[in-house]
Amino acid sequence: MASRQPDVSEVERVFRDVSGQAVATLVRLFGDISLAEDAVQDAFVVASERWQDGIPPNPAGWIVTTARRRAIDGLRREIRGRELLSDVAWAGSAADVYHQEEIDERVVKDDQLRLVFTCCHPALRAEHQIALTLRLLGGLSVDEIARSFLVTEAAMAKRLVRAKYKIKAAKIPYRIPSDADLPLRLRSVLGVLYLIYNTGLDDPERAPLRAEALRLTRSLVGLMPAEPEAAGLLALLLLNEARVGARRVGDDLVLLRDQDRNRWDRALIEEGHAIVRACVRRDRPGPYQLQAAIQAVHCDAASYADTDWQQVVALYDHLLLFLPTAVVKLNRAIALGEVGGPGAGLDAIEATAAELDGYHLMHAARGEMLRRLGRFDEAQRSLERAAEMAPTEPERRFLARQIRTLVIADTGRPGMEGVEGAPTLEGH
Repeated sequence: MASRQPDVSEVERVFRDVSGQAVATLVRLFGDISLAEDAVQDAFVVASERWQDGIPPNPAGWIVTTARRRAIDGLRREIRGRELLSDVAWAGSAADVYHQEEIDERVVKDDQLRLVFTCCHPALRAEHQIALTLRLLGGLSVDEIARSFLVTEAAMAKRLVRAKYKIKAAKIPYRIPSDADLPLRLRSVLGVLYLIYNTGLDDPERAPLRAEALRLTRSLVGLMPAEPEAAGLLALLLLNEARVGARRVGDDLVLLRDQDRNRWDRALIEEGHAIVRACVRRDRPGPYQLQAAIQAVHCDAASYADTDWQQVVALYDHLLLFLPTAVVKLNRAIALGEVGGPGAGLDAIEATAAELDGYHLMHAARGEMLRRLGRFDEAQRSLERAAEMAPTEPERRFLARQIRTLVIADTGRPGMEGVEGAPTLEGH
């Protein structure tokens, strides 16, 4: 029995929720991503007309069934249809496929996993992985993806065409990787989802990408409940998302030490904490779980001064065993500056300087440590270098304020009170 009459936005929401399932199932059936995508889009048009009396109890099954029938009808009208129909990977005849009404939930989950790993295959360029993931699994339109990445719709359409051609030309398999290949391939999938989230973090025009990354990560956790790193990424995104509302006042950035913690979303924090605790009980640590644990420590503190910085440093030490990068070393150095003082922090930052000379946050962090040591001329030069390299206007404005405050302090006039710390990847 159908429910009350839905509005357009509700139909679109349902479609976005189930389109990834539908596309994944049709790719398995027909082995053609473009055919599957077009058929699901056609099914959505039909749904918009026929769901006037309410959304059916099993909208995913409805969309899959309708899309499958439209795909088969289209193939029957084409000369190549006979060849493709003979290859349909479904138990039974083409008629069985046409009239199949129900879809098995376990099969659908497997189909989605196959499509996730196909979209994020290492043979594809990173930007193609992101675009395909948002298009096929996220259900976003080409125009929505283009606007989120600040490119034209035509440019994004070409990117998607090239990605699908690459899958076909390289004969990238539509399957879940073997146990031996899974860890490396899963890392690629998680990296794409994390990049999608971070792309929408500090740009209001790209904010919808955060919601899509969270939704897709939740889906991945549902598909792979035994994978602790998938859960770790979800916890990391939730704990980051909980603080988004306090990261800005108007167009200005607000660092962690100065954020109004009453504006943090406690429900998201509680959910993220629960996932982190479950990961700890599993005792199968990985880089996303450890990054989530670091964020959990920050979110657990009643104030910046109450942060357990020694635990943060210890977690970074553990993270370095999995992810020995200069950026992780930089973040550890900043935390070390809170434990051992700015001298210890500066020494640790200097150890990363050669590798991160082109990274504005290293210069910003170095400038803050120098400022705390009273070495104002050096601090100003570091902050000016950071401002020159900062990629966004809000960061440039923030660093310009830091420099002005520093100049006031250096001349002996009032104004040193309330100087903010340097921004880091954690949002300090």
